[in-house]
Amino acid sequence: MAKAAQKRLKPAEQARLAELFDRFEAQESNPSTELDYDSPYTLVVAVALSAQATDVSVNKATARLFQVANTPQAMLALGEDGLKPFISSIGLYNTKAKNVIAAARIILEEHGGEVPLDRAKLQALPGVGRKTASVVLNELGIEPAIAVDTHVFRVSHRLGLAFGKTPDQVEAELMAIVPQPYLTRAHHWLILHGRYVCVARRPKCEECTVSDLCPSRHLFIGGQSG
Repeated sequence: MAKAAQKRLKPAEQARLAELFDRFEAQESNPSTELDYDSPYTLVVAVALSAQATDVSVNKATARLFQVANTPQAMLALGEDGLKPFISSIGLYNTKAKNVIAAARIILEEHGGEVPLDRAKLQALPGVGRKTASVVLNELGIEPAIAVDTHVFRVSHRLGLAFGKTPDQVEAELMAIVPQPYLTRAHHWLILHGRYVCVARRPKCEECTVSDLCPSRHLFIGGQSG
């Protein structure tokens, strides 16, 4: 996906967006992933494991796993059969184990044991798609990116930030309108807002600090569910 140019917005919408992200910043000025990691390698592994799984379940698994294998060398030595018991509580663990071990081998053989912090090379690793690469690059401050998961997709539509029908479309829309000072943090704010406030079935509009800026508020106020 080509780098999105900032979209020209009407002054009223520019003001709404600035206020929206100002309030998110006031709540949490330096948000980060809720996945536990201590290196680019453990971050890549944790994010890859988090597909269709909760951060809580991944952190529970990696707390034990990373004590045993927190480098590509140690992971490769562990092997698929050794890795599976650590991640068996996570969905799709057989496929994820295969991908993690294959990625460790490539990192060792092609990148000297260091995670390549380049989008094309990252996405070439087994089990690392665009969303995983975006999370890693944004979290490490390499490249501003907005990884669109189910929370970001839902919140973006409810807040009238994006209208695309696919994650890639929503990503492009968000990258074009989020004010530059907030671009590296928007991903985290939208995830956290969707995870804890703007939840799928019954959004907590009464607790929402941006509800007066939300065009979907009227759909949920008064006891209706989403």
